Parts: sequence; C-alpha cells; structure tokens
Amino acid sequence: MLGKKQAFCARLIAILSVMKADFLYSTDFYGMNTRELSHTCMHLLCLAGEASFVFNERCYHIVKNNLVVIPMPDRVCNLAAHADLQVEWFAADYKFLQNLLPSNNYSIGGSISLNQDPVIKLSDEQAQHLLDDFHRLRDRMDDSHVQFYRELMGSLCLTMMYDIFEAHAQRDVTDTYTDRTAYIVKQLMALLSTGISRTERDVSYYAERLNVSPKYLSATIKRVTGHSVTSYIDRHTIPILKSYLNDERLSLTQIAEIMNFTTLSYFSRYCTKHLGQSPSEYRLSLQPKLDL
Repeated sequence: MLGKKQAFCARLIAILSVMKADFLYSTDFYGMNTRELSHTCMHLLCLAGEASFVFNERCYHIVKNNLVVIPMPDRVCNLAAHADLQVEWFAADYKFLQNLLPSNNYSIGGSISLNQDPVIKLSDEQAQHLLDDFHRLRDRMDDSHVQFYRELMGSLCLTMMYDIFEAHAQRDVTDTYTDRTAYIVKQLMALLSTGISRTERDVSYYAERLNVSPKYLSATIKRVTGHSVTSYIDRHTIPILKSYLNDERLSLTQIAEIMNFTTLSYFSRYCTKHLGQSPSEYRLSLQPKLDL
C-alpha cells in the first residue's frame, strides 16, 4: 500500500514540477487523467511499449508512434500499461488552443473525427516532428517571465497543431460518413464556412436551414462532436468580430449593426464573454504601448 502511495506522489510531483500556468508536460502515462488536466487538451505520443484506456465508453489500445488527442482528459479512465511503455505528453488550456485554431472546415472536421476516435497512427517521421514540437514547448515553459510568453507558446502550439493536422489529413473521417447524423454535421459546417454567423447566431436559424428541429440539431452535434452547436457558431463568429474591431474606420455602433446585434449592450456582453474584454478595452489593447 505504501509503495502505491509513493508511486502516486512521485507521479504527481513529476506533473506539478513542470506545470506552468496553462501548459503541462510529463512522461507519466498514469498522470494523463488527473483533475488538474480537466481544462486542457491532451496530446500524448507513445514512444515504445503498449497501453490501453477507456474514453467515451470505448476502449483504445496504443502502440509505438500512436498519437492520442483528447480534450478534457479527465474523462479518460481504466488506464493500463505494459512495463516497457514510454510516452511523452503535452497539455494546454483547451480554450487557449481553441482560440488559436483557424475556423475552417478541416480543423472543425478534425475535432469531430478525434471525438469519434482519438488515436492517430503516425509514421516515424511524423512522430519525430511531433516529439520535437513537444520538446520545444517543454523547453520554453520556464520562460513565463517573457513579456510575450503566451504569444510565444501560442506560436509553438500552432506548429504542433499543424503537424497534427498534416498527419490527421490522411484520416479524414468526415468524408466517410454516410448516415443522416453525419450529413447534418457536414451541412452545418458548410453553412458556417460561408460566414453566415456574422449575422445569424441562433441555433433555431441553422435548424430551420437544415430542416430539423433545434433540439435534434443540438443533440446530434453534441453526440457526434462532443461540442455544442453554439460553440461552433461562436468559433466562426469570433474571427469576424475581431476583424471588424481591428478596423478603426468602424465605430462600435456600426459593428453591432453589421453583425445584427439587437443592442449595443448585448454586443458588449458578447465581446466580453468571448474576448475577455469589452469592445473598447479590446481596441485599446491593440494600441502600441508607449514607454514613459
């Protein structure tokens, strides 16, 4: 019993020792589903050996060069590993990564696919690229004193994610769907890719366009992707919102009207919720800081 407690403490120390704000790195397989990771997206690479785990009530088996990508990894359970298992993983705040991702069909389709099956088989070259990405992130985690630390980490995270996209492009599951639920998901993503969320952000609008009820649409998207319809609408809307706020020729009132917000106060609340700042504060943050 004491040995198990000591092993658990050692694992916890290994995780906490490299925890820097919203970024975590470890080589401990059994630490991948701790409560401290509940707000993150986990990227785990198997370097040797074998292991298994349960996610979304399905059991997955991993071997060398398998990559596992799981949002909110505290949902993982029943971890089991062979004695020769070697892994490295990097986790980052889920919302931080979501804000970095481009709002295109591939990044969204990828998240749908990964919710269905979080394991990606990599070639030796792809695995090495990803391992290099992990190490660059690990090596810069201690630089939190740097003024543009989050931007720096964001850039490195993007490199990692695009390497994952490249590997994942060979497993484009969305094109293999044939049933009605998959069709609904693809049609919603196609609608959103037109930029319609600039003015239309109600689930009922998209349900009507797809000839289904709002309840059915919400349940289908949640079941297939693990995320809400609203989260996808917002993900397409935020880049549009930022582009308008970046245009100093437009007043806040004009932006609210262009984006079909019923009131300026509602527009302000939306910005605060999704940007973490009011529209005025966001614009102010874009201004260069002068050294006094």
